Amino acid sequence: MKVEIYTDGAARGNPDGPGGYGTVLHFTDKNGQLHVREFSQGYKKTTNNRMELMAAIAGLEALIRPCQVELYSDSKYLVDAFNQHWIDSWIKKNWKRGKNEPVKNVDLWKRLLKAMEPHKVTFIWVKGHDGHPENERCDFLATSAADGEELIEDTVLLDGGVS
Repeated sequence: MKVEIYTDGAARGNPDGPGGYGTVLHFTDKNGQLHVREFSQGYKKTTNNRMELMAAIAGLEALIRPCQVELYSDSKYLVDAFNQHWIDSWIKKNWKRGKNEPVKNVDLWKRLLKAMEPHKVTFIWVKGHDGHPENERCDFLATSAADGEELIEDTVLLDGGVS
């Protein structure tokens, strides 16, 4: 099964302020029915990178069986961590970066790696605010989460029905 996951994080520009993530999954079920599933969660005292990671984790952890996944993010940092093999280097260096600086959010990077284990994941960078509908929807969900701090989880069939 192929799944597309779109993600976004919102930190409100303040590491001590509210933040949230938005995630949208597109997948086809065994009957050929196309589905959209949305997640949104708000947090306090966080940063944008943490929210981008949480958005990706939420999408991957929602998958029940192994899938081919295309994960779209407007975080070049998140996408480059895998496409430029930064994460491999961090693991080899015991979670240290260039000048022996510790990697931030190691707990979340490890959780993301665990969530990826059963899947074949391709990370694709999408320029933020470029009018891509799923990216805009993720941005809206992430901003709403940062404002509201509550969980939103909807499963909606594309024909308008609710599953």
